[in-house]
Amino acid sequence: MKFAILGCGYVAEFYGKTLPNYPALKFLGAHDLDAQKQAAYLRMFPGRAYASLDELLADPAVELVLNLTNPRAHFETTRRCLLAGKHVYSEKPLAMNTADATQLAALAREKNLRLASAPCSVLSETAQTLGKALRDGVIGKVRLVYANFDDGMIAPRQAPWNWRNGLGSAWPAKDEFEVGCTYEHAGYVLTWLAAFFGPARRITAFASCQLPEKGIPVERMAPDFTVGCLEYDRQIVARVTCGLVAPLDKSLTIIGDEGVLTVRNVRQDAGPVWLRRYTETGWRARLIGLANRAQRLLDAWCPALPWCGKEWVWSRRLPLIRQPVGRFVSAGKPVDFARGPAELADAIREQRECRLSADLACHLVELVERLQYPGTTMPHPLSQSFAPLGPVGALKHSSSFLHI
Repeated sequence: MKFAILGCGYVAEFYGKTLPNYPALKFLGAHDLDAQKQAAYLRMFPGRAYASLDELLADPAVELVLNLTNPRAHFETTRRCLLAGKHVYSEKPLAMNTADATQLAALAREKNLRLASAPCSVLSETAQTLGKALRDGVIGKVRLVYANFDDGMIAPRQAPWNWRNGLGSAWPAKDEFEVGCTYEHAGYVLTWLAAFFGPARRITAFASCQLPEKGIPVERMAPDFTVGCLEYDRQIVARVTCGLVAPLDKSLTIIGDEGVLTVRNVRQDAGPVWLRRYTETGWRARLIGLANRAQRLLDAWCPALPWCGKEWVWSRRLPLIRQPVGRFVSAGKPVDFARGPAELADAIREQRECRLSADLACHLVELVERLQYPGTTMPHPLSQSFAPLGPVGALKHSSSFLHI
């Protein structure tokens, strides 16, 4: 499958570094509105320098366009690619609202073209191992899911606008803050939930901007904290959080009647999947019992020790369903970005539905739109109040709440 890249910014290098994993993908060239970014990219990944999008779309050799433009440009650029008869793999989100996303999906069907969207980590070794464990029923009936994608307080403390990739391209801080971390990142966990449990049926959400000043001027600061409860079939509820305030946490925990499955970092394509059963038997049960009795004695003897209050449990690491083949972006970013375009190319060649389909992409856009802009689920005003409690041992007539 011959393809071209539209947009040579920060994320484009990650695709280029993992393309060698898929010899069937033939890179032809790239276009970017910034000539310097385009030139730097093509020095590292040689190909044709398209002078414009029109020139790229006029090249009959280009079958597939990898759209890596900024999120607010996705709709128009993808629309133009489809009208030109090109298949498209778009970075997330497919569009900035559900109406535009469904319009693109309809256009692709009308033109008999394939349209897919990132993220592709649901195809990873870790996600597929977790999915198999759920299908095998290792934790019984699933009841609850905790899905987190918190990046920590990166701004202004870490000055992320100074981050550079290997090509010298800056992390697009202004665009990230204006678009919002939920649009940018919630898809990493939402795709996994979609693959495991099907479409969400209802959502209750809350969004807030907790850090309105992040260190650089922006036109409009998007929410930097969102949380939603998603309801799936079989009475499964998932709590999804996304933000730039809470400490780094990209974990997924699935709670069932018989145990818990945990992935500590969904951004590790070959990271471990941990299983903890509520009841253990044999030597494991005896060992856990001894450890917890010793822990209680230690807690009573010296409660100031940092590990006091700990409850010992037994977690086992599940073997990955398959071992990764090829390379990841880097040791610090163990992710295969080109897996998504390769899946789309395989689907086109095999004349089957792409696993990262346009319909899935539309569902994800609807979810992130509802998470970031809850609309009718605005906070309900409360009327009941009470007198300040005050700390124990404080003055009897203390009249103020704790101020932080």
